Order: sequence, then C-alpha cells, then structure tokens
Amino acid sequence: MLSDTHGFIHPRVFDFFSQCDEVWHAGDIGSVEAAQKLIEFKPLRAVYGNIDDHHLRAMFSERLVFSVENVKIFMTHIGGYPGNYAHGIKQDLLHNRPKLFVCGHSHILKVMPDPRLNLLHINPGAAGMHGFHQKITLLRFHIDDEKIQEMEILEIDRNKSL
Repeated sequence: MLSDTHGFIHPRVFDFFSQCDEVWHAGDIGSVEAAQKLIEFKPLRAVYGNIDDHHLRAMFSERLVFSVENVKIFMTHIGGYPGNYAHGIKQDLLHNRPKLFVCGHSHILKVMPDPRLNLLHINPGAAGMHGFHQKITLLRFHIDDEKIQEMEILEIDRNKSL
C-alpha cells in the first residue's frame, strides 16, 4: 500500500511489493505513467487524489469499497483519522461499515484503531518526492480470513533515496 507518489515510483517499490497479490494506492498518483508502472507490475486498486488530473480521474474513482478475504475495505484520498475525519467521511464509514479504512493526503504514516467505528485506519504516508515528509513510506500486510496481520513498513530517507 502506498499513497502520494506525485508521479514518482521509487525503484524499491517493486522489490517491497514483489510477494504481494496486489498494490493499493490511496491517491495523488500524479501521472498516468506512474499508474501504468504499477498496473504493469501487479493488479492495482487505486483512488484519485486532489492533485490528480482528469486522465487519472477517468481511470480511478474518488472512493472505493471492496473486500479481500472477509475484510471489507473503504479507500479514499482525503479521509482524516479517527476523531478527526474529513467532511462526509464518517457518514460513509457508518454507511459502508468497513473493517479497514485506507486514506492518504497527510503524508504522515498512521496505523490506528477506531474503536467507535470498529475499524482499523491506515494512512501509508507518502511514497513520492514532493511534500514536507523526510521519509518515503510503504506499507504491506497480509489478510487472512478476517485478520489483518504481518504488517511491515519500509522507510526510505528521501534525501538518500536513489
């Protein structure tokens, strides 16, 4: 899982996600070329973000609801976090009742439960070169039946990333 690539796909993405069944991108992909690199690598589930142009908005939706194993996932770009969800998100979460909520936008890696809505919130941080973040972050995990487990984070120093 990654977010906020802003058109840049770090070479280590491919090794880190090599054993994954699919890649999820939580928006601000940045270019059709970046999306295409991921599509050619693995099946891609993605949403568009606020910087994504009309080409990416034609390829991806703003919000995506899907299930893997017995885990329902809701993904959007601007989502906020438990206790401070973006406008309209809490209503979408109450309507869709996901077990996993994925968003991007903040460039801050967060993994935290929302006990009120009975879900796990994940923001994978930022995987691109643009923004205030100092670390490129990627996240992977395994879903087995109803369990989200074996979560791993890859941090890459943005200033020494290539």
